Amino acid sequence: MTNNVAIELKNISKSFGGNMANKNVNLIVNRGEILSILGENGSGKTTLMNMIAGIYFPDEGEIFINGQEVSIRSPKDAFKYGIGMIHQHFKLIDVFSATENIILGLKEKGRYNLKAASMRVKEISDKYGFDIDPMKKIHEMSVSEKQTVEIIKVLYRGADILILDEPTAVLTPQETQKLFAVIRKMKEDGKSIIIITHKLHEVLSLSDKVAVLRKGEYVGTVETANTNEAELTEMMVGKKISLNIERSEPQSCEDRLVVKGLNCINREGKKVLNDISFVARSGEILGIAGIAGSGQRELLEAIAGLQHINDGEILYNNPKTNTCDNLRDKTPLQIRDLGVRLSFVPEDRLGMGLVANMDIVENMMLRSYHKGKSLFLERKAPKDLALHIIEDLEVVTPNENTPVRRLSGGNIQKILVGREIASAPTVLMAAYPVRGLDIGASYTIYNLLNSQKKKGVAVIFVGEDLDVLIELCDRILVIGSGSITGIVDARNTTKEEIGLLMTKTVSNDEKEGE
Repeated sequence: MTNNVAIELKNISKSFGGNMANKNVNLIVNRGEILSILGENGSGKTTLMNMIAGIYFPDEGEIFINGQEVSIRSPKDAFKYGIGMIHQHFKLIDVFSATENIILGLKEKGRYNLKAASMRVKEISDKYGFDIDPMKKIHEMSVSEKQTVEIIKVLYRGADILILDEPTAVLTPQETQKLFAVIRKMKEDGKSIIIITHKLHEVLSLSDKVAVLRKGEYVGTVETANTNEAELTEMMVGKKISLNIERSEPQSCEDRLVVKGLNCINREGKKVLNDISFVARSGEILGIAGIAGSGQRELLEAIAGLQHINDGEILYNNPKTNTCDNLRDKTPLQIRDLGVRLSFVPEDRLGMGLVANMDIVENMMLRSYHKGKSLFLERKAPKDLALHIIEDLEVVTPNENTPVRRLSGGNIQKILVGREIASAPTVLMAAYPVRGLDIGASYTIYNLLNSQKKKGVAVIFVGEDLDVLIELCDRILVIGSGSITGIVDARNTTKEEIGLLMTKTVSNDEKEGE
């Protein structure tokens, strides 16, 4: 071990019940180094970092800080050794200011000196290039500002080793570049930065080294300058994966879905969709981009009949009957029967169309229950479909008769997406269909969406990764705070243009001029 090593892990293992999350992991992070931790979902990345941060305690193995073996049993212990973790979900009090959140929990003699603390926060901000008002309330902040508060919070406590869990997941490209500039300044100051991420292009542009985990085990560490996306993918998955999305040119496009002046107000009285108008065409993939919570979910649920519509029309040009139906007047079952399918993959995957206690075959049969078909005479086709999805999407399951609740989140997702695609829709809405999937399965889903497009299906794809949206889609609709801020040609746009539209606010004058 050299004097430059900030933290070293030796044979770290951790299990939960019978599930081995990490097994004999060895890892070294040097001072003044940015290390990316890469791996598929469920590979043990966050569990490993949680052990360094004191949230979990290893079953086996040793942790060394600056060459000395340490025992980290709590986040308080981690701070004592200069370790701070910035989690994906922020732990801030909305009614407090940035400074109040940053000093909360620190022991000081007498009353807190907010003025002195604010000056210290400003010093840290100026040193690393943060843009934050120390006295601004959390509820008034953007997502990136809240993340800044979390980072300053650990720096304020003297952290020299910072762990960032998926730090760019909810940031625009512009906000991501600002964050990267700050991280590079922290590196120059001698800080050790560990980043958990799944975005390969960000790994290659920011980190010095990449450590790869696969199924809880350490695969190896490579110099970023000497690797590429294909090699890192093979290390993660264990086999070569093609990372090309073959986008075909739209053919024989017809207006399949015409949305006009859509307005929706939720149960709390908040306007979640504001004057939404667009066209989805057959033989085309229309992407939807936006910061999380901008109205993407409500838009798709409105089309599917699951969200109350206050104003507007959703006109569906039915290719089978050559008629035009207003979906606003239809029930969700009537909309599905017309051929409009919603494959929505929320965090609660079992909340949208799958029944946990039913097996895979029975979940394939759900669609025909309301038609009165016998469950005993109609099992062959659903079983064939289940076996087809299991094979094509590589669903990890003992067999097709396994209850869905026993499967991992990613495998549940494959079944949901596969079933909706197999239903031969004329409009397919796929919201976050690759969330939680490994890279190989993700590209399988992209290819499936492309095959639907070639069949003349109007595909609406809501995604989080702007690189994928630009590569996969024909047009991209950008939504911000419930309003459409722009629709761009995916072949001629950039992440930066989309990022600016994601944070743009639409004025009443602009709407009147449209």
